[in-house]
Formats: sequence, structure tokens, C-alpha cells
Amino acid sequence: MDTVIKNYLEQLKVGRKQTYKNLSLYPLLSAYISGLDYLLLDEALNEGLIEVVEVSEGGSVPELKVVNKSVRMVLILDGEELVGAKQNRIVNTTILVQGNSSLVIPVSCVEHGRWSYNTPRFQTQNRMMSSNLRAMKSEQVSYSIRSTGQFRADQGAIWDGIAEKAARRGAHSPSGAMAAIYDKERPSIDEYIKDFHLIDSQVGAIFMINGQVAGLDAFGKPGTFSKVFKKLLESYALDAIDWYEPDKEHKALKSEVTRFQKATLAADAEGRPSVGLGTDFRLDSRKVTGFALAFDDQVIHISIFARTDVQKPQKRLPGWGDIRRGEEIGFNLEGKKFLFSKMFPSMFLNLLGHFFAEIIQFFPNPYFLLN
Repeated sequence: MDTVIKNYLEQLKVGRKQTYKNLSLYPLLSAYISGLDYLLLDEALNEGLIEVVEVSEGGSVPELKVVNKSVRMVLILDGEELVGAKQNRIVNTTILVQGNSSLVIPVSCVEHGRWSYNTPRFQTQNRMMSSNLRAMKSEQVSYSIRSTGQFRADQGAIWDGIAEKAARRGAHSPSGAMAAIYDKERPSIDEYIKDFHLIDSQVGAIFMINGQVAGLDAFGKPGTFSKVFKKLLESYALDAIDWYEPDKEHKALKSEVTRFQKATLAADAEGRPSVGLGTDFRLDSRKVTGFALAFDDQVIHISIFARTDVQKPQKRLPGWGDIRRGEEIGFNLEGKKFLFSKMFPSMFLNLLGHFFAEIIQFFPNPYFLLN
């Protein structure tokens, strides 16, 4: 493991457990304080110091453009939701944007049923993707980085995950927006989070659901964690609500936290240039998966999730989401390429839904080019 990451993790001390129903957290305390000066995304947007827009008038689902008009750096967190423009997105990894600069950032769509402008620019609603979907996305992004060098997620799998959670929670949205789940569960989320609180020197937390470690989020200074604590807590609370079993009692034991910390320290850490400033480290082992962002030998954010599936992400067959993005999907016959995206109107292909991913298997030599 990289020395910077290892030293940071070894300095973390575990505080006293806080619990409500099936959600628990153990505060992470540290004397470690990064000297880096930056704004958070919410702060920069609220002060009009940053603009987030589509990369062009036509847009591109997996990319957005960030224009930082401030002399200060801006920190954009993994999983933060950006609302507006042609469709709502979440950020694929934590990014530090240089002052007075423009940057194209990797994102994933969390509103599959809309591809039209409702605002010219993106805003924030102080929301993050739920913790289990962030964990899934993190693993997908790590796999993409290693195989293609790009910070891409599996868009179809993300849409599926949102749709499944929305169905379980009875959260209907005409556009399939992740936001509808938060809106539907807002009273329960508020109930869950009211008894959790920050303590002195807290830089992060290890979160547990149903007695099992779900993940860890920690930052280079307490001030950053205190500002994002509520949205992080809500992202874990949403999963706790989803998985709550009223007839079962789960013990959130500190021994599980200790075991998770040991697994984290044993993970491999592979560093590459980040999307913005600094180095992106991908943390991986059979027990954990995650990432860290460091700049000038200082940890900015580290996010690690307990791995529930030790298998590598499988390449999926293309689905209707790929058609919506205008990808080339079809089949080869006698040396000629036949593209569904050219043969049929997009509206018809959209109506095929996930059935498309099944029927393509029966065509000769399926062909698809996913960006």
C-alpha cells in the first residue's frame, strides 16, 4: 500500500458507537489535518463560483463540463448528484478541480427517462447516491480504469440498481429519477439521522447496516467531514431503511470494525493520475474495494466499501440504455454490419426495454460498440 494512504489509515482512532435501529456508525478520529485549501461543490455552486454544464448542446451521458471561476480549488465528491440540464447525473469519483480552469468530468446518469433540457446548468440538492450503489459503481470504475484507462461505470447496471430500489420502496418517477427514492423516503431518512452527531476531531466514520460493515468515508480534515456528514449519513440511512427487518436484532460489534480496518490496510493500492489534480488510488482486495484521492502527499478523501461479491465485474450485453446514447448495436451477417440503431426509430428501441438485451443473443454474431 502507498505510504501516504497507509500512514493516514494507521492514524485513525475509532470512537464510541452511535446507533439507530439497524444503522450504526463508529466515528473516526485523527490529529491528521491537511493544509489544502478548497471549496466543496455545494459551496462553490451556491456562491456562483463554479458552473457545471453539458459538454455540448447535444450532451454526452457519461461526461459533464466543470468551469471553475474561483482562484480556489473545488472538491467534487464521488457519488454527489448534479440535478438539471438534460438529465440528472452522479459523479464517478472524487475530483479536485484546479482554480480558474475548465475540466470534463466522468459521470453516470441517474434519470434514464429524460434527455431534454429543464435548466441550462446543473445545481445540487445535497444528495449522494446510496452507499450500496456507490460501492457497486466504485468497483465498476476501478475495473474500467484498469482495462481502458477511463473512469467509467456500467450505466445499465446503475439504472437497474436504481429501478430495483425504487420498486422496493414504491418510489414512482416518470423519468426513473433516483431523486424520487429520496423524496419518497424523506420522513424515514429524517427519523434515522436525527440521533447521530459529530464529535471533536472527527474526520470520518465507518458505517454498519444490519450488523455488517457497509463502508468507510474519511477526509483530510475535520472541517470537510463536518460539511458533508449529513449527506453521507443520509446515503447510508437510505440503504438501512431499504434493508430494515423489524423482527431481527443485529449487533454492530467493534470487532467487525477492527476486522474491516485490517482488511483495508492489507488492500493493494494502485495509483494513477486523477481526473483533476492529484493521484487517484484504487484500493482492492478480496474483502474490500474503494479509492482514495491524494494531492501533494496529503489525503483528501478515502472511501472504502466491504466487498460482497469477490468476482470481477462481468461484461454485460448491451441494453436499451446503450441505444439511448446512440451506441452502435446490431449484428454481423456475411461480412455486413446491420445496426439496430440505424434500422429502427429510437422510440421503438426504447420501448423494447431490457427485452432488447435478451433478443440480441439470438442474432448471428452480435455486434456492439460501447463507448
